[in-house]
Amino acid sequence: MTYITPVIALHGGAGTILKSRMTPEREAAFHNGLRNCLAAGLEVLQKGGTALDAVTASVMALEEDPLFNAGRGAVFTSDATHEMDAAVMDGAARECGAISGICGPRHPVLAARAVMEQTDHVLLSGDGARRFCEASGLEMMEPGWFGTEQRRAALQAELERRRLGQPDDGDPARKHGTVGAVALDRSGHLAAATSTGGMTAKIPGRVGDSPVIGAGTWADDETAAVSATGHGEYFIRWAVGHEIDARMRWGGQALAQAAGDVVAELGRIGGSGGLIAVDRKGNICLPFNSPGMYRAWSDADGGIHTGIYGEA
Repeated sequence: MTYITPVIALHGGAGTILKSRMTPEREAAFHNGLRNCLAAGLEVLQKGGTALDAVTASVMALEEDPLFNAGRGAVFTSDATHEMDAAVMDGAARECGAISGICGPRHPVLAARAVMEQTDHVLLSGDGARRFCEASGLEMMEPGWFGTEQRRAALQAELERRRLGQPDDGDPARKHGTVGAVALDRSGHLAAATSTGGMTAKIPGRVGDSPVIGAGTWADDETAAVSATGHGEYFIRWAVGHEIDARMRWGGQALAQAAGDVVAELGRIGGSGGLIAVDRKGNICLPFNSPGMYRAWSDADGGIHTGIYGEA
């Protein structure tokens, strides 16, 4: 039996703080957070766990870290509320689950997984999704637990900008906050998970690409696992996850070419963001067309690497 080296990668969103505004202390905090969150999933893989359990563990860790826009630390809508989305997909049989527009589950990724494992459905939203989460025994938190002063200040700044009719400064941190993870386990199975608080001051009810299977989240053992982050409307229009799969499956392209070309094409039409992906052979690809993307990945020796801007 051929031994497969398990690997994992994650992103903390393409909504990085502009480099000109990043302090050394905050940058160090992001690198440390990325490293710790990747380690949570990598430990699962190194103990023989499944790719699905690994991506779940890493995304749960990201949802606990208020530096990232998911779970605790999720951004606010224009109504100063939280609406969170998440999805998981198991590449072995394309089993998947997703939730959208909810506030309550401490870990939205666990809510998405519960949809996959406990229902005949793929996507639950709104009040029905919340009631399902309560009935499923998931840990629920009050709305105040998710918000942070930094996110509230960002909301007020954006609302004030709009009130004054000032031009958009193009700050990606306001638009592209998402977290996600992809993994390959020892059995050769792939999995992906994505979770997000959405866009700062978004219209209530807006849903991005994160919970849309085939757009922001995708996994199939024959090709690759993908988790995207960026301007979700463009990623939905391009069906990014499935588009990469199709180019690999039918076009015979390698992961790096398929994923890299799709992200480049999105950039040319105004779709800012990026993605993380791993294929059935353990090749990892982390392309982005935005100023940066919080990211971390493991190597064949189990080492952990992190990046924020254009550095390797």
